[in-house]
Amino acid sequence: MTDQQLDCALDLMRRLPPQGIEKNLEDLIDLVPVMCEDLLASVDQPLKIAKDSRMNKDYLLCDYNRDGDSYRSPWSNEYDPPIEDGSVPSPKLRNLEKEANCAFDVYREQYFEGGISSCYFWDMGGEASFGFAGAILIKKTGDGRKGFKGSWDSIHVIEVQEKTAGRSAHYKLISTVMLWIVNNNEKSGTMDLGGSLSRQAEKDAPVTDLSSHIVNIGQMVEKMENNIRSTLDTIYFGRTRDIVNETRSIVALQDKARMDSVNKELFKALDDKNKKPVQ
Repeated sequence: MTDQQLDCALDLMRRLPPQGIEKNLEDLIDLVPVMCEDLLASVDQPLKIAKDSRMNKDYLLCDYNRDGDSYRSPWSNEYDPPIEDGSVPSPKLRNLEKEANCAFDVYREQYFEGGISSCYFWDMGGEASFGFAGAILIKKTGDGRKGFKGSWDSIHVIEVQEKTAGRSAHYKLISTVMLWIVNNNEKSGTMDLGGSLSRQAEKDAPVTDLSSHIVNIGQMVEKMENNIRSTLDTIYFGRTRDIVNETRSIVALQDKARMDSVNKELFKALDDKNKKPVQ
C-alpha cells in the first residue's frame, strides 16, 4: 500500500454520504484489504448507542472507550461485556470525567433538546506535569416525527497539558461533525443531504483548580460547534437552497414572462426619458 492509495481512499470516503459510511468502509476494505487498519484508524464512523444496565443510562460507543470487544460506560466506569484489567482513568481523572459528563449533559440538552452525550478521559503526560486526553461525543437523531429523518454526530478529541508552574494549560482540540438529513413528502419530493466537516484549534488558558479544565474545554467545544454549525449552514444548506431556487420556481412561466415584459417596458421608458435633451 502506498500513501497515495490511502489518500485517495480517504478522499473518496469524505465525498460519500455519511449515513452509508459503514457499508462504504466495508466495501473499500474488501476491495483493498491491506488498508484495513489505516482506514479504521483514520475514518470517523457514526456513533452507536449502548445502555448501562446498572445505571439505566445510555452512552455512546467509540474507539476511545473500547478495550478489545468491550466498551466502558462513563456512568458506572464498568466494561460491557465485563473484562479483567480493563483500561480505566486514574481516580483523579475519573472524578474530572464525571464532572465533564454532567456538564456536557446539560450542554447537550440546552443546545440539542435531546440526544445522548458521553465523555471519556485517559491519562497521558510525564511526571513533571499533569496531562490527559479526552473525547467528547454528542449524538442527536431525528426519528421522522417532524417530517424528516437525520443524525448529528460530533466527535471532539482534546489534549490537555498543564504547564510546569501549573497555573495554565495548553489545549489542542480536533473536532469532526457528521450530519445527514432525509426529507420525503409529496410537495417537495425526496431530499437527501449529508456531509462531514473537521476543524482543529489550540489555545492556552489559565487553570486555578482541576475543575477549570471543564470550563476551558467546554468553551472550546461550544465555540467550535457553533463555527462548524455556521459553516455547514453556509456550505450545505445555503448552496443547496441557491441551487433549488435557480432550478425551481413557484411562479408560473406565463406570469414570469409577463413580469419580464413589464420590466423591459419600464427600463425602456426610463432609458428614453434619460435620452431626451434637457430644455
